[in-house]
Amino acid sequence: MSYFDAASAAPLHPVARQALQASLDEGWADPARLYREGRRARLLLDAAREAAAEAVGCRPDELVFNSSGTRAVHSGVAGALAGRRRVGRHLIVSAVEHSSVLHSAEVFETEGGTVTRVAVDRTGTVAPASYAEALRPDTALACLQSANHEVGTEQPVAAVADVCRAAGVPLLVDAAQSLGWGRVAGDWSLLTASAHKWGGPSGVGLLVVRKGVRFAPQGPTDERESGRAAGFENLPAIVAAAASLRAVRAEAAEEAVRLRELTDRIRVRVPELVGDVEVVGDPVRRLPGIVTFSCLYVDGETLLHELDRAGFSVSSGSSCTSSTLTPSHVLRAMGVLSEGNVRVSLPLGTPAEDVDRFLEVLPGTVSAVRDKLGAPVSAPATAVRAESLVVDSLGKRCPIPVIELAKVIGDVPVGGTVRVLSDDEAARLDIPAWCEMRGQEYVGEEPADHGSAYVVRRLS
Repeated sequence: MSYFDAASAAPLHPVARQALQASLDEGWADPARLYREGRRARLLLDAAREAAAEAVGCRPDELVFNSSGTRAVHSGVAGALAGRRRVGRHLIVSAVEHSSVLHSAEVFETEGGTVTRVAVDRTGTVAPASYAEALRPDTALACLQSANHEVGTEQPVAAVADVCRAAGVPLLVDAAQSLGWGRVAGDWSLLTASAHKWGGPSGVGLLVVRKGVRFAPQGPTDERESGRAAGFENLPAIVAAAASLRAVRAEAAEEAVRLRELTDRIRVRVPELVGDVEVVGDPVRRLPGIVTFSCLYVDGETLLHELDRAGFSVSSGSSCTSSTLTPSHVLRAMGVLSEGNVRVSLPLGTPAEDVDRFLEVLPGTVSAVRDKLGAPVSAPATAVRAESLVVDSLGKRCPIPVIELAKVIGDVPVGGTVRVLSDDEAARLDIPAWCEMRGQEYVGEEPADHGSAYVVRRLS
């Protein structure tokens, strides 16, 4: 088996395993106590905090440990907003933030706050000017991830931090995906991260609040972690998290070069081996180990199952792998194809042979899935039957509406239109994406008795 989903959770680093086992013997006592065992535990906790702070690039007393990266985000957003309540009740986030940030924004809205969601381009990148335009006199906080968890695109954090700093607005950076590769550049104010993203144990998050940032912890607090993370510290996991972060940083530069070569190989070879594929995310400003692509006429859930059977564990942002039957909010914000989406995220040490074998297996797997769905296998027919057609895809899920559109586009003359009736949320994204890939004109969406009508004009 080849595990290609490190962006969700990286395998436990050997150093983390060793540190975890050792600290189970030495770090079980309460670090707040003054007796021998407590002092020993306090030394371990302080050493872990110093190591983590050095990796982040902050003071040890600015960093606290949380029970998860998600909890760190929730605490950081809520505390920063509460600390600046007198300034105003306006929050800025990017449209591609991790769900933990977006969920915090939704809660803030229900409590009477206002939220501006900054759009991204087709690579998933925000423009610093967009943050400048979103800033208001009542802006209390801005949030921006350092790198995207689904497509790997790195964000211009330093430039956005400068914009926010000039306006006197703190910037919270979700660094979960990037911290294992290096420090986050820029004059940011708050930072969060999660140990299971870099090979540490799950259940350890980091929250950094720079000195001078107004911050008011929310909810019940206690004397632990500066009052910013209640509850008994999971000391063995914290020690393992800090040790593994230091270890992965030591090999990050060399491993980044190697993994980037492997993901570059995937980016180049997949479109050559598999037709009708869109590789998404910034081709240059991206994390070394992540590459994401979407395949036309493919059921994402079926594709993931087939790849799993072939020995590859990958992830997907397709709606047909989601219980909500809606495509990934990241892919939607980027305006790219969502159906048949595959995210390959390589863990440290991935052999090149595993990538080569993936590239050997993928074309046949995609072809088999397309065959099962009855996807078009040749150029559209040239016979003309009508100036316009209506395709009724109501009740059918991705990628069926796009497949049915592709099958009939050749049945209208150049300049003719096809109206696709669909109640599948993914169609709103995938039909325009198909038009761009196939050189057809997406006219727009129209209301219908049920669902929506998506109008496409044939250009060639």
